[in-house]
Amino acid sequence: MFVIRVLFIVGLIALTLNWTDSIAQNSFPKDTSFTAFQTWLKLRSDFPEISIVKPQLPPGVLEEKEVVYATLPKTSYGRRELHLDLYRPEKQGKYPAILFIHGGGWRSGNKRMDAPMAQQLASRGYVTAMVEYRLSPEALYPAAVFDIKAAIRFLRANATKWNINPEQIVVAGSSAGGQLAALVGLTGGLEKFNDHLDKIGVSDKVQAIIDIDGILDFTDPNESAKDTDPTKRSAGAYWFGATYAEAPGKWIEASPLTYAGKKSPPMLFVNSSIPRFHAGRDSVVAILKKYGIYTEVQTIPDSPHAFWLFHPWFMPTIDYIDKFVDFVFRRGSTFQ
Repeated sequence: MFVIRVLFIVGLIALTLNWTDSIAQNSFPKDTSFTAFQTWLKLRSDFPEISIVKPQLPPGVLEEKEVVYATLPKTSYGRRELHLDLYRPEKQGKYPAILFIHGGGWRSGNKRMDAPMAQQLASRGYVTAMVEYRLSPEALYPAAVFDIKAAIRFLRANATKWNINPEQIVVAGSSAGGQLAALVGLTGGLEKFNDHLDKIGVSDKVQAIIDIDGILDFTDPNESAKDTDPTKRSAGAYWFGATYAEAPGKWIEASPLTYAGKKSPPMLFVNSSIPRFHAGRDSVVAILKKYGIYTEVQTIPDSPHAFWLFHPWFMPTIDYIDKFVDFVFRRGSTFQ
């Protein structure tokens, strides 16, 4: 009887701990203001023809959700796991991988927003993943960079499990995610952006970068000059914990332009028609061209920011990505 009681108490403690961890996992601060629906409400008067792209699992594509790629050291919120969702062709093979980073001003949004892109590209012969990362209400820069690099190492370490070619990994992102994709991709192997929270001894380098309307230069006045009203801090100021005037070093350090050079991977830029979101792009393109590194710039005419979330711009975006990655990896290109 005593043994039964002990086992019961142990089981109850275990359940309580799991319940507590579950609460902790969902108790960190969140900003839910950026969604496809909220964006559609803002755009529909100027673009009445648009419709939200809905996720739909294509035939022949397998899905795995909420895969834990890293567990953070104990935080003030308790245990914190970081997740990614993954799609892959059902047919056996060895496929390039594309890691998607969602947008939302480094403050809002979630990985599921990129599900339609990830699903469509998986149906074309890629392993695709959408990454959860810490946003500014939870953790300031450079936490998001640490997280995404950990996800890249996780994919490479598990390449055999998911039929990934570990030498063909692409990082892609939209808006704030595009800035992060460029920063992560251009700083592969740079120790100051690795906190090794995953303890996996593999490379965080990628072989190509896709930036969908993400800025590359935080010193551009469209970003650095926003904080004139102390009561209305910019998304950048929230992420860095300081305005450009207060901490210019952080804003420069987080600018992908700072790291473009002769060892940079090939880059694709898919842009809206709004110049603000092209900040630093032409300078990066010029640097890469100087070193003979392949780049593409595709601008979708008469399109708003967040065009990738809506028809009729969604499929052209998918086509640009597919053609770029196909060129870099599948046609004997040496841009690796």
